[in-house]
Amino acid sequence: MTEDLGVTEAGLKTKLNEVLGTTHVEIEDMSGGCGQAYSAIIVSPQFEKKTTLARHRLVNTALKAEVAAIHAWTPKCYTPEQWQKLVDDGKKESAPGKETNGEAVMGFEN
Repeated sequence: MTEDLGVTEAGLKTKLNEVLGTTHVEIEDMSGGCGQAYSAIIVSPQFEKKTTLARHRLVNTALKAEVAAIHAWTPKCYTPEQWQKLVDDGKKESAPGKETNGEAVMGFEN
């Protein structure tokens, strides 16, 4: 149940844009190309005044079918103001879960 059944980086981005009105989305396939593990950075004004758990619930609800079809999903959620501060401070992140060489990292925790 991967790209051949509709779970793709592009599909995830499109759905997040439509449902959450995202201003920035980065999706990365951490599975080495088989489409079973994704990490993401999601920036949306809908995250304002929400806890991390509430933000993740919004995302997981928006991607219910997609998350059910893959093995691992690791989102990081920011408001536009939080994301802009990270960019301004030079601390902008990329989608979590990969080192610079592109290999999957096991047990990565932020």
